[in-house]
Amino acid sequence: MALKYIDIGANLTDPMFRGCYGGSTKHQADLNFVLDRAWQHGLQKLIATSGCVSDVDEALELVAKDGKLVTTVGAHPTRCGEFVAEPEQYYNELRSRIKANPQKVVAVGECGLDYDRLHFCDKETQKQYFEKQLSLAEEFKLPLFLHMRNAHEDFMAILERNRDKLKACGGGVVHSFTGTLEEAQSILAFGGLYIGLNGCSLKTEENVEVVRQLPNDRIMLETDCPWCGIRPSHASHKHVSTKFPTVKKKEKWTAETLIDGRNEPCQITQVLEAIAGIKQEPKEKLAEIYYQNTEDLFFSKTK
Repeated sequence: MALKYIDIGANLTDPMFRGCYGGSTKHQADLNFVLDRAWQHGLQKLIATSGCVSDVDEALELVAKDGKLVTTVGAHPTRCGEFVAEPEQYYNELRSRIKANPQKVVAVGECGLDYDRLHFCDKETQKQYFEKQLSLAEEFKLPLFLHMRNAHEDFMAILERNRDKLKACGGGVVHSFTGTLEEAQSILAFGGLYIGLNGCSLKTEENVEVVRQLPNDRIMLETDCPWCGIRPSHASHKHVSTKFPTVKKKEKWTAETLIDGRNEPCQITQVLEAIAGIKQEPKEKLAEIYYQNTEDLFFSKTK
């Protein structure tokens, strides 16, 4: 049986997919080949992640070209400083993109809190504009694509204060989850929230133990590409059976090979294999559950 996937978090506008690494161009833009590989490996839909107004515009231009591509609209916690100069204007910029693209925008986000990277944006600014974006989700009845790093208490306090807005928008997913079991249980107890898993969620033995105990009906799959691949050093790597040809040096790029260290949507197959191995459950069964979870949250309104 051919397995079906939806990648809930793909940073398709990242410069790496234009062949640019650290400001230096190493090979030709190859997103078309990346997407071809994704479709060949069972991806049915890809949700492009947007984290600021400029990201949104680039993502909307991209997803307009393919019916299998959609996007989020929002300000990542590390980009919330962009609100400060003209808060209402910035908010309305986001709002106008959602209003103008009802068939292509499936979530508000990436939004939330990130206390691991306060050098980009301070806590108070993050909290203020995370909370403000919840009004977008309420207005447009869109689920949330949420980011939370080392900020669980404040994150949950904001969600609790805005419980009515989350009920109106249908909930959301806390993507790229790397927290503790207690944090996961708190998120799931809130109601209406899912947990997104990728390679970073499967890195340590502690991560693995958390994932083992997560209920399947609350899990979604993602790559967070070009980041968060499953590396050989990861505790979950032993469960990965699908291998992809890679080249180590970017100068040796070919259309058929992956770049070592650059994660791609097709590698969502490895995320599923790792989770199936950790849980000791058939990947076919889990693929079906996780696919339906994603359909229910992001795509049920579009049918």
